This record gives sequence, structure tokens and C-alpha cells, in this order.
Amino acid sequence: DREVSALCAYKKLVYCLFVIDWPLSPPLLIRVSLKKGKSLRQNLKEHGLLEDFLKKHPYNLASKYFPSLANEIEYYRTISISTPAQDFSVLFNTGSSNLWVPSMYCSSPACTNHNRFNPSDSSTYEATSENVSIQYGTGSMTGILSYNTVQVGGIVDTIQIFGLSETEPGSFLYYSPFDGILGLAFPSISSSGATPVFDNMMNEGLVSQDLFSSGSFVMFGGIDSSYYSGSLNWIPLSAETYWEITMDSVTMNGETIACSGGCQAIIDTGTSLLAGPSTGISNIEFYIGASDGTISCSAMSSLPNIVFTINGIKFPVPPSAYIIDKWSGPCIDIPISSGELWILGDVFIRQYYVVFDRANNQVDLAPVA
Repeated sequence: DREVSALCAYKKLVYCLFVIDWPLSPPLLIRVSLKKGKSLRQNLKEHGLLEDFLKKHPYNLASKYFPSLANEIEYYRTISISTPAQDFSVLFNTGSSNLWVPSMYCSSPACTNHNRFNPSDSSTYEATSENVSIQYGTGSMTGILSYNTVQVGGIVDTIQIFGLSETEPGSFLYYSPFDGILGLAFPSISSSGATPVFDNMMNEGLVSQDLFSSGSFVMFGGIDSSYYSGSLNWIPLSAETYWEITMDSVTMNGETIACSGGCQAIIDTGTSLLAGPSTGISNIEFYIGASDGTISCSAMSSLPNIVFTINGIKFPVPPSAYIIDKWSGPCIDIPISSGELWILGDVFIRQYYVVFDRANNQVDLAPVA
């Protein structure tokens, strides 16, 4: 028999241990705990670089591959690559599809202050002749693709393609608390056509169901009903790129303030904020009385919920979630402008248990317990 143990986490990183005994080696149901760490924005602020960085690099959440690298809060997890294992902290991101980590071939400052993969220390490394280039709002990452064993929690993927960065220009990755990115979106947006990690897990029969769920953890292959209340509400995907859905409207106090007649949104674990088209965000700020992204903290108790109606179901986000009091001075309203898509990041996900269902091309939402 085989005994598989894995740690689980939920809110404030309170851990528990579950043990599963199997006679053979069936697909796994694994809950992967996520570390809550400082974001790029926090690190830049602590180094006195935030104001200058934002002037030079306007925040672009609509970027195809990395909509999340200026997060307020980021959740990441240590995975291992290679035999023997080389460990890397990666951001679990449903807004991109590639797995990549820094490599010994990279001399960019963003690489040298993070863990770097060393092919010469790996007995399972398989090189390819393929290159990878990922463009995002504030710079680029270039490198090469290779194959190796990747372990995520208790799941061992023996033939996973991943990127080794050779250049990481700019400062934003230099200050990131994680080494690389593990994308959980669809193959259609994967740079260089690299197979995403979860697709490999499904193809190799490594998960018990073709879905994963997210709270303050990522559970691969299953759903834990103890972490949500009521019933899951299923929402069909409108595109198999990001986890993109059609939203009916955005209202406050029953008044439509954005998305009249419907609009598109993505649910993104890699983005902690709420973001949307500039007109909709301006309407929210006007409605709550914010000015230049700030509002009096004393007003928070009287502010209404932002209600996202999706597939006929109302999903409210309270002011305690979309207003933050992190720094001295006035409070900050979280919703920010992006491109045409609404982006429902961690501010939304903290309120709702989310199931990302590849088998049925849908997401399922329920209030957190």
C-alpha cells in the first residue's frame, strides 16, 4: 500500500494533515497550501521605488500573460523541479498558462536575487531547441524550454515542459517575493505552445477529476464542500483562454453602474485587485465619493456592496474587501482601471470558493464558509 500525506491550509494559514491509503496508484486529490507574502507593490514601496516605478510603468492588468505582477497580496507555493529536487516558489496564476523559473543562464538582477535552476545538477533534465518569449505590460521574459520532473504537493509530473529564463529585464520581477510563475489558464494562451502543468496532470491521469478549486489553497482534482456554504453556482466559460465568463451587470444599491447589457470578465488568482474598464471604475469611484483612488476611512461603514451579477446570480463584494487601510492617511479604494475585461482577483475570490472545471469548461462559485 501507499500512504500519501499532504498539508492543507485555509485562512490565516491554519494547517491540517490528511492521510490517504491506496492499494495501488490512483489519481490524486491534493490540497496545496499557499504562502501569503509581500507583493511587488509592497516591496517597491519599502525600497522607496514605488512612485517612480508607477510613473514609468503604468499598471496594465489586461496584459496577455502577466496581469498580476503589481498585486497588493500574493499567494505562492514552493514546488520542486528535477531529480534531485531544486525548489522554487511560484505564483499560482489562472491568468497565464506557462510554468517558468529563473535559470543559471540568466544574469539579469531579477534572476540573481532569486533561486535559479541549474541543469547540470539535474539527472532528469531534457533540453529542447525551443525558445520562449513572454511579453507583459512592464517588460519581457525570454528563455528556453526544457522538460523535467515537476512535483506540486503530492503530484509528481515526470515529463513537464517549462521555461528557463535567460533574461528578465526591468525591476518588477527583481522585487517579487516568488521565483517564477505556474500558469493555470488554457493552452491557447501558452507562449510557444508549451503544455500547461494542469493539462499534463489531466493527460497523465494524475488528478481524480479534471478540475481544481481555490480558496487560500489550491486543491487539484477535487472540491472540498467544508470550505463553502450553500450550493455551487455554475457559470459557463465564454472563452477557453483565461477563465473568462460573461457578466450580466455591476450594481451598487440596485443601480447599474457598469456592464449594462453584459460584459466579459476573468477570474484570476494571480491578481489581488478588482479591475475593469476605465468608465466602470470611474463610476464606482464617483458613486462612493472617492477622489484619485482614495476615500475617507470613516466613510467605509456607510458604503454599499459592489454587486457582480453573473449568470443571473448576485455576487456581492463588501466595502471591507474593496477598501483598504494599509498606509497612513486616507483609505484606498481597490478597483482600478484595466483594459476591456473586468478582472475579478483575490478581492473577489476571498469572498467565494471557486472551482475551475476543465471537464465542463465552467467555473463554480459559492460563498466561503
